[in-house]
Amino acid sequence: MTCGPDGALWLTLVHAGRIARLTVDGEVASYPLDTADCGPTIITPGPDGALWFTRFRDHRIGRITLDGTTESFPTPTAGSGPFGIVTGPDDALWFTETSADRIGRITTDGQITEFPLPTDGGFPSAITSGLDDALWFTLNQANAIGRIDTDGNVAVHSLPTPAAGPVGITRGTDGAITEYDLPTPSSEPHGIAVGPDGAVWVALEIGRVCASHP
Repeated sequence: MTCGPDGALWLTLVHAGRIARLTVDGEVASYPLDTADCGPTIITPGPDGALWFTRFRDHRIGRITLDGTTESFPTPTAGSGPFGIVTGPDDALWFTETSADRIGRITTDGQITEFPLPTDGGFPSAITSGLDDALWFTLNQANAIGRIDTDGNVAVHSLPTPAAGPVGITRGTDGAITEYDLPTPSSEPHGIAVGPDGAVWVALEIGRVCASHP
């Protein structure tokens, strides 16, 4: 789910192969994609006024305009499993390829470049644009956080806790890592975002949603 340039919420319906639009007064529109089993996953506003999203199951990057017109672009690497996606500081879309150990970059006219990562089975997952004009991403199976600049240079920062399984990420800085305990060890924190209160909010897959440290 993301907020679009039209002030509505835009959602991926992963099991239906559709993109939905929800207004603040509850009006819902739903747009079918070209195949029902493409697996739309993460969606983000693009620099071109459209919404861009990953198609995890058929390994494509999708685009939908505010009037519901869709198109998609195949990743160069077969079976790449694109997942996270975000607009970068260079006005291109950057995305993770979970099954290919690569980070992808797609321009608004559909040109894709892939950058290999120095991991084997690292499972790059979520990705965000950092305060340093680089992209930061989680390496779920490599127990690490990655950083890639717009030239494709990659750095990997290992996490202190073994087998931590990082997934969500928001706003990286310089690679210094501090870990905070949550009150419920089995809660499986998944998504994370900075809230309007300046605090970091964490979605817990088991239990509840809580505010973490700013």
